[in-house]
Amino acid sequence: MNKPCSDILPYGRHSLDNDDINAVVDVLRGDWLTTGPKIEQFEQALATTVNAKEAVVCSSGTTALHLAVLGAECASGDAIIVPAQTFLATANACRYAGAEVVFADVDPETGLMTTSTLEKAINQNRKKYRIRAIFAVHLGGQGADLEALSSIAYRERVPLLEDACHALGGETRTSIIGDCRFSRMAAFSFHPLKTICMGEGGALTLNDTKTADRLRSLRSHGMNRDAEKLENTDLAFAPNGEQNLWYYEMSELGYNFRATDFQCALGLNQLTKLKVFLSKRQKLIEQYRKCLEPLDPLVKIRKEITGGRSANHLAVVHIDFNKTALTRTEIMQELRKSGINTQVHYIPVHLQPYYVKRYGKISLPGAEAYYASCLTLPLYTEMVPHDVERIVRVLGDIIGAS
Repeated sequence: MNKPCSDILPYGRHSLDNDDINAVVDVLRGDWLTTGPKIEQFEQALATTVNAKEAVVCSSGTTALHLAVLGAECASGDAIIVPAQTFLATANACRYAGAEVVFADVDPETGLMTTSTLEKAINQNRKKYRIRAIFAVHLGGQGADLEALSSIAYRERVPLLEDACHALGGETRTSIIGDCRFSRMAAFSFHPLKTICMGEGGALTLNDTKTADRLRSLRSHGMNRDAEKLENTDLAFAPNGEQNLWYYEMSELGYNFRATDFQCALGLNQLTKLKVFLSKRQKLIEQYRKCLEPLDPLVKIRKEITGGRSANHLAVVHIDFNKTALTRTEIMQELRKSGINTQVHYIPVHLQPYYVKRYGKISLPGAEAYYASCLTLPLYTEMVPHDVERIVRVLGDIIGAS
């Protein structure tokens, strides 16, 4: 395993061992660096892990979100509902496809879109936009209520898409995140700070083989070599009826969203340790919860939804900064002096200058309240109980001293 950072604690980091390194080196010594057998192997393993029929691997979580929008056939003139408390990529993926973004508010304690905030976003924008899809975001690894949200999507006759970039291995009350029981497809990220990593990488899971095949084409320039789908038969086939070996077609504008074989080799090996990683994260969160009790109500760990199982991507606390003499910035600076790095997840996307210029100023009090009080503490698999105790002790001393 990586040597733990015992003195300096980042808010997150990857976990690699010699098996991971050897898996990558084996590919580097082989014949295929990209578009080789590890791609399909990883796709099959991922689909099995989340109990989905198909998985389509790509270059990042962002490109997975982009492909999800394209797979839902959203384009210019359409609109997609996105919760405001998320990373930029969820909303940006809609814009890449030319679709407009309708921001929905969230629960101020969980940061998750609810049925009531979704209904409000639909009702306020129904006449202005042609809503064609809804994104549910599993913020910090905690599952949104897919069953309830999907009932609204079904009523509106639009697909529910999942931003599951934080949530591999998580579960909602009624489903495994990524099994797409209640959604059209789910997007995952394998960035180094996620539960498993590929350096960079992403994937979509879904249960529609036809759409999966289309997405595989879109991730590779829109190219197609399937004889049954070729349109220009004069160029595609030799006089004897055999397909020309070199021939390919592009009937749809595609992209270079491919992942490499060595990335997928790393992903495959990391996937075998997913349950171990999840268990370690859960134990650390439980310890945070216990250690933070004396600081309540000044500091509270993020509210957990009843039922299901969080993937625990982030350890978020909410601090009542109105009752501390220090600002969030000052608290983060003091923590850093003690070797503890923290972060904020996230600035609500509707407050970003690009979106303010496009849609004007929007008031979403739930997302803004969540942002105003949140702070992400360190959480990664190689942390030990002493690290959590140290973090909470230092945080308590800082707040107490203020």
